[in-house]
Amino acid sequence: MKWIHSLGIAFSMYSKIPVPKVRWTNEAMQYTFCFFPLVGVAEGALLWGMGMVLYGLRDRNRLPAIFVAIVLTILPLLVTGGIHMDGFLDTTDARRSYQEPEKKLAILKDPHTGAFALIGLGVYLLWSVAVWSVADRAVLPGMACAFVLSRTLSGLSVTLCKGAKKDGLAASFSRTAAERAVQGTMIVYAAGALCLTAAAGGVFCACACGAAAAAVFAAYRR
Repeated sequence: MKWIHSLGIAFSMYSKIPVPKVRWTNEAMQYTFCFFPLVGVAEGALLWGMGMVLYGLRDRNRLPAIFVAIVLTILPLLVTGGIHMDGFLDTTDARRSYQEPEKKLAILKDPHTGAFALIGLGVYLLWSVAVWSVADRAVLPGMACAFVLSRTLSGLSVTLCKGAKKDGLAASFSRTAAERAVQGTMIVYAAGALCLTAAAGGVFCACACGAAAAAVFAAYRR
């Protein structure tokens, strides 16, 4: 039963996909991150399927490219409820303040949105629309796997990286996480995502994706 509760916590926290209400016990939270990449599986599968339909209609001149690009940009935000974008905006404001660590942490907790967060949001969304507008169905498998891979790195970061502070949601998950179980499952998820990327898009694509993810993770950890 605790595994079902862990699965429910992962989906209720990191997505807008409806799940039954579960109790957030320490025992269930131990394995929440073991199921976190499954949110990426659901998100990637939906994007892949929707992308196949939309690009098919675009290629038959039934839909304009800009419409397809906007839908594929918005879709991940709708699935997650924007929780990752919220974190991205908070982090952008804090890092661009160039203040001492204590001030940056205070900015992270500030509910107000700063100018740098709005700039970051605009750049992210415009860049995403630009990329999707020139892409085609060939990129969909790799993009779907990227949603899984990014969450495996997030799970690893909780168990391998030192937290910025001792309280908060991330700290709670870090304290209760079953480290070996989380790390083992994250490696399996990452290997599976890269293998699927290689099968669908080629070995070079998988290697490039893995190298980029590793570089970003290393920079984040630093």
